[in-house]
Amino acid sequence: TTRLYTHVRVQNFFFARHIPVNMKVQISSSSSLFVLATMFSSSLVSRSAAFVTRRVVTPANTRAISSSSLRFAEEGQAEVILVGCGAPNRGMGWYHAVQMLDKKCPSASLDYVVEPWFMGGGKDSPAGQDFAEWQADTEAAHGTKFAGSLEELPPPAAPRLALISGRTADNPRLLKESIAHGAKCVYLEKPGAPTVTELEQMSKDAKDAGVEVLMGYNKNVCKYVRKTREFADTLEGSMITYVSNNAYENTPESLGECFERNAEGMLKNMVIHELALLVSFHDVTVDNIAEVVADKEFSSLQTLPGPSGKDFTDFDKIKFTITTKTGVTICVQGDRCGGTDSFATVSDKEGKEVFRYWMPDDDDKVHVKELTEKYPTAMPYFFTQDPDYITVKERVAKHTVSGEEAEGIANIDIAVETLKVAEYLTPVLSEQLK
Repeated sequence: TTRLYTHVRVQNFFFARHIPVNMKVQISSSSSLFVLATMFSSSLVSRSAAFVTRRVVTPANTRAISSSSLRFAEEGQAEVILVGCGAPNRGMGWYHAVQMLDKKCPSASLDYVVEPWFMGGGKDSPAGQDFAEWQADTEAAHGTKFAGSLEELPPPAAPRLALISGRTADNPRLLKESIAHGAKCVYLEKPGAPTVTELEQMSKDAKDAGVEVLMGYNKNVCKYVRKTREFADTLEGSMITYVSNNAYENTPESLGECFERNAEGMLKNMVIHELALLVSFHDVTVDNIAEVVADKEFSSLQTLPGPSGKDFTDFDKIKFTITTKTGVTICVQGDRCGGTDSFATVSDKEGKEVFRYWMPDDDDKVHVKELTEKYPTAMPYFFTQDPDYITVKERVAKHTVSGEEAEGIANIDIAVETLKVAEYLTPVLSEQLK
């Protein structure tokens, strides 16, 4: 009986994990074991209620994943580790997982999810219970392995891509650990690190290890950005305005929670995508900035308490114009409570708007509606940018496997320059709004 039980335990990770202890000790014959194995196998085809109730979820953060586990990534696919999933329906990492599990990125196989907080200190919180429910569902439906730390993972069985989507403050440590545990390439979510100094050190560490770091600046590949830039190139003396909106409720409670969860600040979080566009395409660097002017009528800087009771000061909306020493004038606008759409405009020499392109456009709105119905409680901005998230992940995953250039994807050097601009602008704009 012991040999039979051990065989099933090794060959079927989930069967062993989800048998209660008192049930294991009752196994005294091969027929009993067969019944249990049959029950479990059926649950893989049609998930039973046991796999979506919180009572049976057993945290996996206390045991290593066996290196004898089956290889999931197929030929031509990167073995993806999602590091920092976040809460279902709210975390960007969670939405990355959803897209890969739905096989939207052919070159990416989501084989492991590493979630230190919700499989550790935060497991008993309401969000932690939601995560545990989603974990059990995902394990049963897809066979994805979950762990509380990178140390629990086996060596790579295919070219390994670490997709780091944790808290910004944790990213320097998570990058080091990802490199130490076999990542060939790293997809790093914005802004990469809390400070320029830390991001520069991360860049050095990765280059010393021969690991490439590419950034999740998805707007670099957005249709609305491309079409706006193409139009502006046809009009001499034109100016582009990039507009980014989120759909937080305009209440102290909602914004306070946002300020605390994104404590690095709006310019290092929400608007960092637009700053990356300025660095990538418009020759904006700290050394090349001649003037920054805040739009005081539009912009707002608030100090609000977060859920912890601590006060956080940040922009809830900001608009500013940058003029460079090389003669480029560019405008950025962000509003945390502005809705779900982002867009860009082109103005002529007289300041008259002559072009506007939205994200999503009319073709994409049908897709957004479908996703909203499928995930009604998820963050709305996931859906408007859904195709671009897929594009970035697929190009990075394919690059990890084949070495093919990840066209249009920002690297960590662009991220360093972008973060420098964010650190420069935050105090300058704050001072102008006092």
